[in-house]
Amino acid sequence: MDSQHHPATQVETTQNSSESIHRPPQSNVPAAILHKLKTNLVSKSKWMELNGAMGDLGTFIPILLALTLAKDLNLGVTLIFTGVYNILTGAIYGVPMPVQPMKSIAAVAIANGGDFGISEIMAAGICTSGVLFLLGITSLMEYVYRIIPLPVVRGIQLSQGLSFAMTAVKYIEKVQNFPKSKSLGKRHWLGFDGLILALVCAGFIIIVNGAGEETEERDGDVVLGEEERFSKRRKLRKILTSLPSAFIIFLLGIILAFIRWPKVVKVTKFGPSSIELVKISTHAWKDGFIKGAIPQLPLSILNSVVAVCKLSNDLFPQKKVSTNSVSITVGLMNLVGCWFGAMPCCHGAGGLAGQYKFGGRSGGCVALLGVVKLVLGLILGSSLVKVLDHFPVAILGVLLLFAGIELTMASRDMNSKEESFVMLLCAAVSLVGSGAPLGFICGIAAHLILKLRNFGEG
Repeated sequence: MDSQHHPATQVETTQNSSESIHRPPQSNVPAAILHKLKTNLVSKSKWMELNGAMGDLGTFIPILLALTLAKDLNLGVTLIFTGVYNILTGAIYGVPMPVQPMKSIAAVAIANGGDFGISEIMAAGICTSGVLFLLGITSLMEYVYRIIPLPVVRGIQLSQGLSFAMTAVKYIEKVQNFPKSKSLGKRHWLGFDGLILALVCAGFIIIVNGAGEETEERDGDVVLGEEERFSKRRKLRKILTSLPSAFIIFLLGIILAFIRWPKVVKVTKFGPSSIELVKISTHAWKDGFIKGAIPQLPLSILNSVVAVCKLSNDLFPQKKVSTNSVSITVGLMNLVGCWFGAMPCCHGAGGLAGQYKFGGRSGGCVALLGVVKLVLGLILGSSLVKVLDHFPVAILGVLLLFAGIELTMASRDMNSKEESFVMLLCAAVSLVGSGAPLGFICGIAAHLILKLRNFGEG
């Protein structure tokens, strides 16, 4: 009897498994989305992810503050939109993909005074993002990514990292006037924004984070009888490396900002800023495209898409990031946000390196930062600028310094003298003031000449 029913049971099992395989995919969509969100946002250490989120503030805050004070940028609206950008990019990519200001557009706006206002800034951001969106949606960005030689990409990363580091040293060494983008004079040793404060913060980060990835101490090197001492040393090191160094330093900066100007509590107004549509004239479109978008486009393609994808895939090989998708997200961010006055933003290799340096290992890192921005934008709005204006610039310099150093670390994988030559040539030309576009052209030219030379010798 059992032998007669066994085949029927097999058939029923086969039918059930077949039905589960061919079940309409719609029913699994919510579960798949939840699984993806859990994979991309959930991490082992919330403290380290929060600490990693601080690694990008060394570039974000100075440019945001400069545009707010010099151009009357709506800080509250920018915080709300960039907070949403952070949350979405963290959920989509599952890596600490940063949201940074478009630096070239910001530099042009600050340098041009009243001739390049909010309308021109937003027009430049929309034009730049429109091109990036088209490159991503047509898959042309992936083609660009594949044909650019690795030494040229590393050269761009090296120049950007060194540029960050040199700017950071300037922040630490000299008093800054962000609205005019100028250094005023030597910074005092003492005080709530002095050199000693910066040196102590830098030393604290080195003690906690070391040079980067922590290496395990080998048990085989422990001499018999020293196990207890080795165990204590390992416990102490574990406690040190678990400290959220960047978050502690940033929190110190906030406290010092209130100490430097206690009246900030009285003048702070609660509530979000009003969100209004930005009116862009024909003249603003023209100036925005010529003065802002054209200089920004090469930098966005090279650093905000190509370099950041290469660095992300190096740091997180299990979570491959597509250049097309990154190009599309940069495009969509500004094609929406710039119409409402949010600062033009992109991704960036420097921000990713900084967040990785301080412990960011998942999309939860930038999502946490996004939630903080969103809450601050909704509760404090543009009145937050009064706090940021008194934040110790020396501390921002320290955070930016380590972000820049971490980015340059990606350039140490050159395997030959020829590759190093191309990388260093590209970085040198990019650093002397000519910018990334000319450095890129020189790097490509040197790479092709060396290939032809080797081909001729072969």
